[in-house]
Amino acid sequence: MKKFLNRKNGFILLMIISTFALAGSAAYYSVFGLSSLFAGARTEVIIMAGALEFSKLILASYLHNHWSKAGWMKWYLTFAVGILMVITSIGIYGFLTSAYQSTADKLGVTDKMVEVVELKKGRFQEQLTYYNDEKIKLNESINGLRGGMANNTQSRVDRNGNVITSTSSSQRKALESQLKSAIDQRESISKKIEVLTDSITKLELNVLDLQTNNEVAAEVGPLRYMSEITGKPMNIIVNWFTLLIVFVFDPLAISMVIALNKLTKKENENGHELYSINHSGDNNNSN
Repeated sequence: MKKFLNRKNGFILLMIISTFALAGSAAYYSVFGLSSLFAGARTEVIIMAGALEFSKLILASYLHNHWSKAGWMKWYLTFAVGILMVITSIGIYGFLTSAYQSTADKLGVTDKMVEVVELKKGRFQEQLTYYNDEKIKLNESINGLRGGMANNTQSRVDRNGNVITSTSSSQRKALESQLKSAIDQRESISKKIEVLTDSITKLELNVLDLQTNNEVAAEVGPLRYMSEITGKPMNIIVNWFTLLIVFVFDPLAISMVIALNKLTKKENENGHELYSINHSGDNNNSN
């Protein structure tokens, strides 16, 4: 038991587990990615792709261990393994892009909702701008009317040559009426401005909630950040990451299968040599 649990065997066991985990996950994503591409025959495609994935790993091991014995077929088998790696990579690419597309569709719905809210906010903003301009004009008019009331005087010279100043009551009443009307209009407009400001604030909070407090925003948060710092659209960023994963996924799985074959073959050869030496030594001792 101690010989089995030594450092070399422990590393081989980890190598086996990691190889099967990587190859198995690559096969899983590839099979279901291809089934999404050919959704009309999903079950049949899963069976076919699963058989091809399993055969690819067996062929890679066979070519590594029996290259000199494979004859002319080794070239076709190598070509077949290469094509299967391409098919697997396409399946993985399809799986990952399909997963992103579902998120992108949800994001599109959120963006549409934000667009509708922004459109409504824009209409409110136009009304707010209009009422602010009207309020400024009313303030100018009120100041002018108040100035007119303060200057509502008439001057005349009496018989003795004295200047007599008096006010016109009718004109004052007219100015007071205009002033009251202007003040009432300003108060009405001030209330409308307050209501519009509150509405715009609520819409802004609604937009902020749509953009931050949902699952889609959490999912695309890193992608949005990468898009901002690179100046590229999110779909381009996703395509870059997907291609990086595809380029390393299945080739690494095949490489680990070959490396595992080399490692186990080396350990078997060392064990065989050790057995031969011990066996020879026992014969010598018996002599």
